[in-house]
Amino acid sequence: MAIEKTLILIKPDGMKRRLAGIAIDRFETAGFDMVAAKIVTVTEDLAREHYALLKEMPFFPNLIQFIKGDFHGVPDRRVLAMVYKGENAVKGIRAVVGATNPEQAAPGTIRGSFGRISQGNFENVVHASGNPEEADREIKIWFRPEEVIG
Repeated sequence: MAIEKTLILIKPDGMKRRLAGIAIDRFETAGFDMVAAKIVTVTEDLAREHYALLKEMPFFPNLIQFIKGDFHGVPDRRVLAMVYKGENAVKGIRAVVGATNPEQAAPGTIRGSFGRISQGNFENVVHASGNPEEADREIKIWFRPEEVIG
């Protein structure tokens, strides 16, 4: 099995609702090791770089607004960015996180337990890289090499 690293973001809705500790517990209980973590204020440039592959999608502006914490008129710009490492980490972490749409996320997953749809937008608490290539790209956006241990 492949040892991989993957990016996890506790989005502003998860930070505002104080769900970071619960998410961390679930990742670590599943056997993954945190190798980097920091709280970040997401700028417009960082948001656009992170979601660059989705820039042609009609929901792109909402993604940018949401990851910057500009939702419901109450900005909360904190994001907890983390890198986890382990066997098949990308697939395993995504199983813990659940489907993007909270209504389709399995019970017991983070999004199934805590996600919701509000004003037509997914408030799904976390971002998790979708594949190993995406994980490599995203980790480089959010972390300098010396910030990642292992």
